Amino acid sequence: MQAAYYTRLGAAREVLQLGDIPTPRPAGGQVRVRLQWSGVNPSDVKSRLGLRNPDMPFPRVIPHSDGMGVIDAVGEGVDAARVGQRVWTWNAAWGRADGTAAEWVCLPQAQAVALPDNVEGEAGACLGIPALTALHAVLLGGGVAGRSVLVAGGAGAVGHYAVQMASQLGAARVIASASTEHKAELARQAGADEVVRYRDEPLAERVLELTGGRGVDRVIELDIAANGAADLQLLSEGGQCVVYGSSQPQLQLPFFPLLAKNLQLRCFIVYHLAAADRERAQAALTRMLRRGVLRHNIAARLPLRDIALAHEMVESGAAVGNVVLRVG
Repeated sequence: MQAAYYTRLGAAREVLQLGDIPTPRPAGGQVRVRLQWSGVNPSDVKSRLGLRNPDMPFPRVIPHSDGMGVIDAVGEGVDAARVGQRVWTWNAAWGRADGTAAEWVCLPQAQAVALPDNVEGEAGACLGIPALTALHAVLLGGGVAGRSVLVAGGAGAVGHYAVQMASQLGAARVIASASTEHKAELARQAGADEVVRYRDEPLAERVLELTGGRGVDRVIELDIAANGAADLQLLSEGGQCVVYGSSQPQLQLPFFPLLAKNLQLRCFIVYHLAAADRERAQAALTRMLRRGVLRHNIAARLPLRDIALAHEMVESGAAVGNVVLRVG
């Protein structure tokens, strides 16, 4: 089969290569997915660059955890009726050597989730990390029903879904932050009631103004290192800061504002969701997909041979939304 892979860490154009490798066969409890789309995420870039681990975790790595395709074979113990099922994948490359940047992938059957027929294939490659991250950030801690929410980066791969999901799940008000008018319009189209252009106006002050000085009940935060100080200002009494990312490994937050306002800091990584949390998020996501209520912000669709360009787009931040690769 054809696959994209790297055997050493480094810049995309220096280490990513395309080649033919043996087609895998599913082991017991696994399914084999004939992939059609592969999703590129920031974590794929960080892994390739060695930012998470300075050593190669395996002699050869086929990147990408997110993908979409059709099950064409099953291992022992898996219902044969799953053959022919359209699916999306999660954690395909997390702790594993073989991800979705290939024509086939074998993985535990639970990591291939049925994709409703009304959902386009490329959208299926955006669900494992962006959509599940957004949905868990909305659902945890009692959810957002009746609460006000600020989504940081409301036009981004995760933020665009989070704006929609907060609106769908009963948020009283959804505010998004964005850096440009183009991104602001994407957030509005996703359902944001207001958008703060944080490069043109002070974020915390503007959010407080929009909420009559009360602040928001929840912040869904993509970069706590950059925005933590502002988050403490704009959260209401007893508010929650739900964090899924940081541009820096070390944080400095003033303790007394956290204490005085009874604020909660909730951090998570989607790869390590508890089984019950993942099942809840997957069930809610499937319902939304079946109802056709989600917009999928796909910034670029490229062939697998352009994987280096795709990684560069994600790494540079040039892509406003998800980047997916057409496989096969």
